[in-house]
Amino acid sequence: MSVVNGFAHVALRCKDIDKSIEMYKSLGLKEVIRWGEGEKLIVMLEMPSGDRIELFANGGDFYSENGKWQHFAVSVDNVEAAYNAALEAGFKSQTPPKIAPLDSKPYKTTLNVAFVTGNDNESLEFFKELR
Repeated sequence: MSVVNGFAHVALRCKDIDKSIEMYKSLGLKEVIRWGEGEKLIVMLEMPSGDRIELFANGGDFYSENGKWQHFAVSVDNVEAAYNAALEAGFKSQTPPKIAPLDSKPYKTTLNVAFVTGNDNESLEFFKELR
């Protein structure tokens, strides 16, 4: 029996929360709740799947060259379309769409992936498994 029900959210500290909100909204995420204001503003954005990211204002003190997380991956139907939409929204290219066969266990699989970098140096992966 698992004590974990599923993915709740990933949190990101933002150097410009307004810009980050707009960039993620451009990819189809919707703002579902916010609290605080100014440097204490926190905003939850939701994907159509119900998965969420939580954005925190005033991320300057927590900034690092690698962003606030290593990366987070979102499942997509079309990696290239998601990648292009992200570039149009202001994300920067990190790894263009590619097919990546894996020597994985317990089964062999192939991935279609692409990575972009957001306004706070966060890395976002577009992910589709091609069995």
